[in-house]
Amino acid sequence: MAFSLWTHDAWGVVKVGTFETLAEARQAFAELAQDPWYKADGTVRGVELRNDAEPSGMQRLDWIAF
Repeated sequence: MAFSLWTHDAWGVVKVGTFETLAEARQAFAELAQDPWYKADGTVRGVELRNDAEPSGMQRLDWIAF
């Protein structure tokens, strides 16, 4: 899988999904960013979209903080 979504919360960093295409990953990222539970939970700090296929290592493509 080339792209992944991660949540950052009070307990650490958790991978929440992997995707073959950037379009799929961006759609899921946008949905999580608008999810009322993530916004209201209080322990979730943010969501990160990563490019895992980057030859030099993981590359952050997008980030949203709550």
